[in-house]
Amino acid sequence: MSSAPQSNPPCASQSLLSKAAVLEGLGEHPAVKAILAWNEQALTDAKFDRNELTLTIAPEEIRSAAQTVQAAGYNFFEDLTAVDWFPSSPRFQLSYHILSHHFKERIRLRVLIEEADPAVESITSVWPSANYYEREVFDLFGIRFEGHPNLRRIMMPEDWNGHPLRKDYPVEGYR
Repeated sequence: MSSAPQSNPPCASQSLLSKAAVLEGLGEHPAVKAILAWNEQALTDAKFDRNELTLTIAPEEIRSAAQTVQAAGYNFFEDLTAVDWFPSSPRFQLSYHILSHHFKERIRLRVLIEEADPAVESITSVWPSANYYEREVFDLFGIRFEGHPNLRRIMMPEDWNGHPLRKDYPVEGYR
């Protein structure tokens, strides 16, 4: 009886807080290897902290990056969430949490998006379960997902004005 291969990450107390440190310390990690083999330029930053690997991907490459890690053994899309860093730039952050049952670990793909054109490719063609998460982020933050099969509000009424989880949204709504 064989056990699933482990990627042997550094111990939980060790932190690798830059792309260079992650590439040096986790160069053989399956997700890192797959992304680098696919498109090294798409990996804009990386961090390993508290036993969690975060790979920052160029916004225009997220769908292909999702396909790449899926092919590398990360088979389960857990969720997607957004953060509004207003007034910082880039303003928005998308965090995709992806699990590998084979490696028994999860990774985070992160995308940073500018306020001027808050849009990114939909990953529903890679993981159909991203559908409702993308709709929720669209509804509450106003980030568009290009190529989404049914991008419309999911929580707020269709005629709602604005996106209530943006930090510049009025506390009592628009009047």
